[in-house]
Amino acid sequence: MMIDRKIIWQEAKDYFNITLGLMLYTFGFTVFLLPYEIVTGGIAGIGAIVFYATKFPVQWTFFIINAVLIVAALKELGIKFLAKTIYATIVITVMLDLAQKIVEMPDGTFYKLMGEGNDFMSLIIGCMLTGTSLAIVFLNNGSTGGTDIIAAVVNKYYNVSLGKGLIMVDLVIIGSCLTIDSFGLFPQRCQMVVFGLCTMFIECTMLDYVMSVQRQSVQFFIFSHKYNEIASAITKKTDHTLTILDGHGWYTGKEMKVICLLAKKSESVLIFRLIKMIDPRAFVSQSSVIGVYGEGFDQIKVKVKKEKESPSQPSPSGRAQLVVNNGLGRPKKA
Repeated sequence: MMIDRKIIWQEAKDYFNITLGLMLYTFGFTVFLLPYEIVTGGIAGIGAIVFYATKFPVQWTFFIINAVLIVAALKELGIKFLAKTIYATIVITVMLDLAQKIVEMPDGTFYKLMGEGNDFMSLIIGCMLTGTSLAIVFLNNGSTGGTDIIAAVVNKYYNVSLGKGLIMVDLVIIGSCLTIDSFGLFPQRCQMVVFGLCTMFIECTMLDYVMSVQRQSVQFFIFSHKYNEIASAITKKTDHTLTILDGHGWYTGKEMKVICLLAKKSESVLIFRLIKMIDPRAFVSQSSVIGVYGEGFDQIKVKVKKEKESPSQPSPSGRAQLVVNNGLGRPKKA
C-alpha cells in the first residue's frame, strides 16, 4: 500500500513549521522572560517557578512533567494526538538547554538584553514572541504538551472548553507564587503574580490574533461572461468548490452568471490574478466573513444533545439515506 505523497509532504511541512515555532518560543522565553524572573502559565511557568526557587533547570522540569502527562494521557487521547506533542517536548527540552547555556553569564545569572529596570517592556516583547510561536505550533496541528494535555483530557469527559481549562490551570500556577517565601516579601510576590497575569493576557491575545489572521476567510462574488473559465481555473488552482448563481442585470436587462466563492484570505492574491488573466473586465466583490465552517475550513465545535432516534421509513434500498449539499456545489452522501 503506497502512502500518499501529499500526506507525507503535509506532515513534513507541519513538523518543519512546529520546529520553527519552538525555536521562536525558546528565544522569547529564554531571552526576555527568564532573565527577569517573569512567571508564565503552563508547564513553562511551573519550570520557571521551580528554577527561581531552587535553580533546578527549566528544561528538565518541563520534560519530566510532560513525560508523566503523556504517559498518563496516552490511553485517553491516543498516540496519533500525542505524536507531535512528544516531538515538541523533546525538541523544546534540547532547545531550552542550549539557549540557557548561550545567555548564561559567568556568575550564573542570565544576560538581560533590555537592561535593568525594563522588566515590563521585556515581558511585552517576550509574550508577543511566545504567543506568536504557540500560534504557529497550533496552526500546524502541534502542541507543546503540558496544560494542553490536561485541558484535552478534561474536555473529553466534562463540558469545559479547552480555553477555560487552560485559564483555570494557569491561574493556579501563577497564583502559587504567593506561597513561596524565596520570592521575597508579600508585596514582591504580589508583583510577580500581577506580571504573571499580564503574561497570560498578552500571550493569549497574541495567540488568538495570529490564529485568526491565518484562518480569516473571505467571500467573492465574481461577475463575468467567462465564468466557466474562471470557475475551472479557481477550482484547479485552489482546490475549492464554488457556486454559480443566476443573476439579472437591472440596467442592461441581461441574464448573467455570478460565481460565489469562499476562500482563505491568504489565497486572495492568487484568485485575483487568475481572474485578471482570464477576464480583465470582470467585476469582483470581496468581503470578509466572521467565520466559515465545513469541509476545508473550520470545524463546528459545539456540543449537540443526543436525542432518542425515532423510527423512520426505510429507503427503497432498505436503509435510510440523507443527501447533504455543502453549499459550494459538491453534494455528499451521509
